[in-house]
Amino acid sequence: MQRIPMTRAGYEKLRKELERLIKVERPKNVKDIEEARAHGDLSENAEYHAAKEKQSFISGRIQELQDKIARANVIDPSSINQSRIAWGATVKVYDLNTDEERKFVLVGADEADVKNGRISVTSPVGKSLIGKEVGDCVTIKAPARTVEYEVLEICFE
Repeated sequence: MQRIPMTRAGYEKLRKELERLIKVERPKNVKDIEEARAHGDLSENAEYHAAKEKQSFISGRIQELQDKIARANVIDPSSINQSRIAWGATVKVYDLNTDEERKFVLVGADEADVKNGRISVTSPVGKSLIGKEVGDCVTIKAPARTVEYEVLEICFE
């Protein structure tokens, strides 16, 4: 069973979503199915079919979350060597091509949010940054273009 690395916040987010699905969404969906059944002929009952489809989605998401939570490996950034870029690091880099500074937080795949600078350690950028130190230059070959970064700062929050 492969462990899934994640932050404490990422773990709590998954746990809260699971709790909401089990305690709020699933019971509401059961009531929606009962109400739709009461309307009669199920073969032409769009409300019933929509509720059954939603039930299937909820059940699938519950199973997925339970699996991820069971395999979670909550990593404490304070236990990591903080002189090099590692999982959980906040990294400030200088883009040598555009003369801009960028900031990334390296997280697990489920926590990635590129728009907010949270990148997966399994992404091309994440893989290239892992193990680097302040002052190192990194060349990342992405499908669209090649990017060069200089590592300016590493911190673990």
